[in-house]
Amino acid sequence: MKIQKISENVYEIPKEGKMNVPVRIFASEKILKSIEKDKTLLQAKNMAEMPGVVKWVVVLPDAHQGYGACIGGVSAYDLKKGVVSPGQTGYDINCGVRLLVSDIKLVDFMKKRKDIMKSLGKDIPSGVGVKSGFSFSPKEIDLVLKNGVKWAFEKGFATKEDVSNIEDEGCIADADYSKVSARAKGRGMHQLGSLGAGNHFMEIGVVEEIYDKKTAKVFGIDCVGKVTFLIHSGSRGLGHQVASDHIKKMEEEYGFDKLPDRELACAPINSELGRDYLSAMRGAANFGFVNRQLLTFSLREIIKKYFPKNSLDLVYDIAHNIIKIEKHNINGKMQDVCVHRKGATRSFGPGRLEIPLKYRKTGSPIFIPGSMGTYSYVLVGTKKAEELTFGSTAHGAGRLISRSEAARTITPAQLGKELHDKDIILESGGLKGAVDEAPSAYKDVNEVVRVSHELGIGKMVARLKPLGVVKG
Repeated sequence: MKIQKISENVYEIPKEGKMNVPVRIFASEKILKSIEKDKTLLQAKNMAEMPGVVKWVVVLPDAHQGYGACIGGVSAYDLKKGVVSPGQTGYDINCGVRLLVSDIKLVDFMKKRKDIMKSLGKDIPSGVGVKSGFSFSPKEIDLVLKNGVKWAFEKGFATKEDVSNIEDEGCIADADYSKVSARAKGRGMHQLGSLGAGNHFMEIGVVEEIYDKKTAKVFGIDCVGKVTFLIHSGSRGLGHQVASDHIKKMEEEYGFDKLPDRELACAPINSELGRDYLSAMRGAANFGFVNRQLLTFSLREIIKKYFPKNSLDLVYDIAHNIIKIEKHNINGKMQDVCVHRKGATRSFGPGRLEIPLKYRKTGSPIFIPGSMGTYSYVLVGTKKAEELTFGSTAHGAGRLISRSEAARTITPAQLGKELHDKDIILESGGLKGAVDEAPSAYKDVNEVVRVSHELGIGKMVARLKPLGVVKG
């Protein structure tokens, strides 16, 4: 595979063969070497062969092999000629991250940390197939799919401030619950308000360093020592089933003989099936926003028992694994395109109308979590990202080795010692089940963030040090 260096931290696979556009890789030399170890770049080349794809396919610093399309990949499609592809969205639709900040003093939190972590481990539902503590009727699930966090606000699970500080205010328009199968609804009905498993987590941390004081002040994290709460979860079994249902329908309707990879099953954007998938995907995204909102509600109730006079304020909630219709510069002309972000987060600069008014002068907040034992970062979106990456940047560290390899090569004792040495409390089903999410299974998040910052596709605002993690 031919890879050309364009500039510092920018590489390109030139357009050749059946590729409709080139592939742009945004990575340091060190990160590129790790990306080349799996099928990430082959998958990106396949994405570049898809009908109606425009400009270039983006590979971000956290990229690694996924289902059909690489995770950490972004592609944009012409609305008339392009397609929608569930494999380029991800099974966990609207897997996303939200950050909350507290006014709890660090010294006071540390006195109660062990008890708080035990309460979170006990009362925050997590794990494969685990049900939440909430129960909703089929009619209410339909309202969740249609109205997102607006439903949660009406039910008393969200504040007005919460709603205004969520991407799309937690409700993506044109969601249609009738396009979500009964099986998908059944899988999600009892999972609202649960973390799930895999790389999903709730992380309590502390602001350790601030790089951009002006932006940090707007974000409410302008003080070193502030206790923070990160929540990373998605649309659970409902989103997974929406993807499975529509992949099957697309294979049956359009086949896959002419595709570079069967896992890139797709439908024209303007086809009935394409529109149905977008409607269902938006419903699943709304479900994901509500899931994180209910997790926030549960978190606040738990913290209130220990600190009744302190509040947890939502900084922002931002999605990855999602499709959006957005306006971007395509070969010198601003036009609406269908952007697929898989394991990638929005990085919109100042002035974009999609950003809440509170952040419109700074740019969108961005969160790049670490992996249990490593730092997490707060960044801010940029105009540069809009030029280079369709307004996108990394969503995390990105896997370095597969889960199966991690399970073979990392022992529970090693993970336990690493977390102990870093003074991080882990609440999970056990160390054995957590080894596939060990820090050494992931790329160096510091390097990923450094590359994003130097490229200007996400500027560093603050660094968070983990104090405790809840995982499934």
